[in-house]
Amino acid sequence: MTHIFAHRGSAGTHPENTMISFMEAARVEADGIELDVQLSRDGVVVVIHDETVNRTTDGTGWVGQMTYRQLRKLNANYKFKKYGFCPIPSLQEVLEWAKNTSLLINIELKNNLIPYERLEEKVIELVERYDLASRVIFSSFNHESMATCHQLAPHIETALLYMEKLHRPWSYAHTLQALALHPYHPTVNRSFVEAAHAHHLLVRPFTINKEELMKTMFQYEVDGIFTDFPEKAQNVREKTLRSL
Repeated sequence: MTHIFAHRGSAGTHPENTMISFMEAARVEADGIELDVQLSRDGVVVVIHDETVNRTTDGTGWVGQMTYRQLRKLNANYKFKKYGFCPIPSLQEVLEWAKNTSLLINIELKNNLIPYERLEEKVIELVERYDLASRVIFSSFNHESMATCHQLAPHIETALLYMEKLHRPWSYAHTLQALALHPYHPTVNRSFVEAAHAHHLLVRPFTINKEELMKTMFQYEVDGIFTDFPEKAQNVREKTLRSL
């Protein structure tokens, strides 16, 4: 069955990458959550998508130039003002909560623009501390980082994020010892999914928000989808499975 990952939590209905968004994903019984990590100036792994705080908080500036304490003072409720004050969580805070759920956890390392020093080591250390290696997937557009993660923790799944259509991506993935492809959805069709599966790779496209596209991906039998609307995806999956 295709897993439903709540992209940045239930980002279509709640402030992205916040505890309230992840809790909503658990409430609607998503199979997993997806979140983005970077480093604060003082080396804390924080959960935020953009390299600056400008879009999703009431502050301005670069994440990597602010201390964790400074970041925590910002309100990350973004466009969902009705939820009140929503701080930027640390990865530790999310994992502390997630260990008491059954959720899969896709951790995207946001180090393709800024090469945060030792981000891989710090993230792996936290995953191990909470004994979550079997439920975690590392992904990134920085494929060098995924190779590093595999070298440091070969027992934790790595996945390659990419936007453009690739020639024989399974061959490339195998050279990096990645177990999954996380492609931009326009590059995905049924024959691609079948070929990836034939090469023993999982396929989880992003970001699947429209009902018709959800239905198509479920029919392709992809291994997972990333969506901002996990509750809607649950309903579509149920209907699609009934019709097959």
